[in-house]
Amino acid sequence: MEKQLRDRLVFLYGEDQADLLTSRLWEQIALFRAQHPDLTAVPSPQRISEKDAILITYGDMVQQPGQKPLAALAEFLPRWLNGRISAIHLLPFFPYSSDDGFSVIDYKQVNPAWGDWDDVAAIGRSFRLMFDAVVNHISAESDWFQAFLRDERPYTDYFITADPDTDLSAVFRPRSSPLLTPFETPSGVKYVWTTFSEDQVDLNYANPDILFAVLDVLLFYAA
Repeated sequence: MEKQLRDRLVFLYGEDQADLLTSRLWEQIALFRAQHPDLTAVPSPQRISEKDAILITYGDMVQQPGQKPLAALAEFLPRWLNGRISAIHLLPFFPYSSDDGFSVIDYKQVNPAWGDWDDVAAIGRSFRLMFDAVVNHISAESDWFQAFLRDERPYTDYFITADPDTDLSAVFRPRSSPLLTPFETPSGVKYVWTTFSEDQVDLNYANPDILFAVLDVLLFYAA
């Protein structure tokens, strides 16, 4: 396993950084295991496979007066779909600023208008859970990007910037908005890569700090 992880880090960041990043990765995993000693790997027979029937839903699809949508969903699912559906794929249920939840403001919070983590856990008591990990980009309203706009380290390297004169004509995407969006910062205007919209700012995985920040988010979900 360690060799496989190291090989992937070599592919991403080069041989020069591989040993340091591999050690950092194992430290992060070891800390997670120490904090969650009861968590174990899911046995292969219990993992989601082609034999499962999975319901994909937004967290606010079930509405009940006087009840948050996720709580209503947690009651609806076992009542009507128990034995018919084995897993629930929840589309983004985090605080967001646009694109029906796909411009996430905070990866570790539940949209308070929809409910809280207890509601998500209630769904998980009856069904296996799958989340949408929106980790290509983050909302321009997020703390990470707001810190970038203030030129605060380490966030100055969390996002992709480019010269606006760069020829990007070979980049194909199903969007009509500009690929680079200008943002004012204390050090001047920066042109930031925004694949989907000016509100959805791409994360810079060329910076390994982003990889570890996102891994922290994914481990948070696993816990």
